[in-house]
Formats: sequence, structure tokens, C-alpha cells
Amino acid sequence: MLPGVVGVAGVAGGADGLWRCPACGRGFANRNQTHTCAPLAGLDAQLAGRSPEVVETFWRLLRAAERNGPVTVLPERTRIAFQVRMSFAAVSLRRHHLVGHVVLARRLDDPRFTRIEVYSPRNVLHAFRLDSPDDVDEQVAGWLAEAYGVGAQRHLRR
Repeated sequence: MLPGVVGVAGVAGGADGLWRCPACGRGFANRNQTHTCAPLAGLDAQLAGRSPEVVETFWRLLRAAERNGPVTVLPERTRIAFQVRMSFAAVSLRRHHLVGHVVLARRLDDPRFTRIEVYSPRNVLHAFRLDSPDDVDEQVAGWLAEAYGVGAQRHLRR
């Protein structure tokens, strides 16, 4: 297991109380949640071939997410998702930069977001690009903190 990571899907240690897809084993907050079953990629495979700067940017982003509580890391074919009960953030590692998104319960306008997609009033995807480890600053940590609350479904308890 990776240091500081609660669980990597498919490995013991994921969040409790999740429905598990019988075909792929991925945990979801909702029973029979629509998804594409796909074998999870290894985290090492996702990090391979990336610049050291991109790899360090990923680790800083994960550490910032973990400041909010336990995080399950889901290395999928094309992205790496961060999950509590629901996925609250995901990243795709490119050779020299990282692209990703956080899911917030509101629209947050910020010039650092490259795209904002409103799926519902409490489900708003905010896409971003990070070029260096220094881009993972307190502002990004704030996005992750808010998104972590959405992933934990705290916004539904109001």
C-alpha cells in the first residue's frame, strides 16, 4: 500500500459502506451506479514515462487531498480518481503537465479553471491544468477541501 493512501481500489482498505460492482469490484456510494467496468491500471503504470516534475505534482496534489481525511486512489486506464464515498477529483498525467478536475457543490469562477461544467445545482465539475509542483498551492488545497466534502456527501446533509 502507498504511504498515506487509505486504499487503492481492488486492494483491501477502501471506504466502508460502499456498494461494490460484482463485475469490477469498484466501490460506489449508490447501488447499481452506472459506470464502465474496466480493470484498474496500476499506479506505477500511470506514473511511468512522466517527467519527475509531473510525478511530484501528482504526489503534492494527493497529499493536499489527504489533509482532509482518508482518500482511496483509483488508478484507471486514462485517469487517477480520488474517492471518499464518491469520486471528488481526478487527474490525467501527461508527459509534461497534469490535467484534472474537482467536483464542487457550487460554481466557483476562477481564472485557473480551464472549463466548468454544471451537471446539477450541487454537482459542478471544475477542470484545471497544473504545470509544476508549485502550482499545488493553498488555493488548490482549498478546492480539494471543498471537493472532499462533496465526495463525502456532506453537502447533502444540509
